[in-house]
Amino acid sequence: MIELLASTGIRVGELVNLNIDDVLFNERECVVLGKGDSERIVYFDAKTKIHLQKYLASRKDSNPALFVSFKKPYNRLGINGVERRIRELGRGANIKKVHPHKFRRTMATNAIDKGMPIEQVQRLLGHVQIDTTMQYAMVNQSNVKIAHRKFIG
Repeated sequence: MIELLASTGIRVGELVNLNIDDVLFNERECVVLGKGDSERIVYFDAKTKIHLQKYLASRKDSNPALFVSFKKPYNRLGINGVERRIRELGRGANIKKVHPHKFRRTMATNAIDKGMPIEQVQRLLGHVQIDTTMQYAMVNQSNVKIAHRKFIG
């Protein structure tokens, strides 16, 4: 679950609505239903693919939901369940203020810092307005210095 959040930058509401059938493992992508019922494709890395496949192989239920509760009757995991799990993991790792949205913000910031065009980050995040994406772009100052030297001199 954490790997998928970190790799795709999807919203927690999009995560809990995912079904197994929405995941295309060969393409390492999934179709999410975003705000305003707009569909978009998001991509995940090879590590996430491995973790998802192991997780699905370990399940003993037939629920079509991608993420389900640990205990019977294995209901679809809700937003509160995801938030609770992430908080528990954060406490176990002695990390304060951990929440699902932090993974979305981190993915966007890392993508921008590595040179991904802001318009592509906008598309991945499912933002209609680029201004919304810009709020996620906590640009690394050392990258600004490198870019200045590259483009300005």
